[in-house]
Amino acid sequence: MPDRKRRLKILILHMILLPTLIYTVFFFSLAPKPWTGVDEAVVEKVAREHGREARPPLVATDKGDLLLFIFLLAGAVGGFAGGYYWRMLVGEKKTPPQDKKAE
Repeated sequence: MPDRKRRLKILILHMILLPTLIYTVFFFSLAPKPWTGVDEAVVEKVAREHGREARPPLVATDKGDLLLFIFLLAGAVGGFAGGYYWRMLVGEKKTPPQDKKAE
């Protein structure tokens, strides 16, 4: 009997969650246009009002794997620093030497 109640609870849960998930995906896929970020909605608008148009970036990270390479370098530098100072980060605390004048 407990197994039957458990199966019924799982069935009811699926009957509630699956249509909710399907509806959510369907609802967001029908959006009329993509949401604009702060750059497009605010910064570019204010810059245009003041006579400054957007220029292409000096280093275009959207083409190729340059952005991936930058993240790789940052991870390598962070990993090296964390490994180098590992004992200091998680090791034992060193006790300061006793001052002889205090005796």
